[in-house]
Amino acid sequence: MLTFEDCLALCDLSVDEIAAIAEHEHLPEMAALGYGEYLIHGPDGEQHIKRMIVEDIERAKSSGNLKHADELEAVLKTFILHHPKLQVLLEARTQ
Repeated sequence: MLTFEDCLALCDLSVDEIAAIAEHEHLPEMAALGYGEYLIHGPDGEQHIKRMIVEDIERAKSSGNLKHADELEAVLKTFILHHPKLQVLLEARTQ
């Protein structure tokens, strides 16, 4: 039987990114791992996950949970750094 850690080792997402997906979609982390892995390999999947994290940040800020918003912003920055398609999109928008 595969554990969460086994699946995580095969996934292109970090544990923090999976936690953000789980929070956004109200899923257990194992289900969020599978959903995130599916999304990351699909068209616009990286953009979709980025949008989830941004929405989680906005929700945390609006509820006054600034510590959690800061944590999610760190997750977002790391996510963008590790997914080149997003970097290209961001660079294109700033030009």
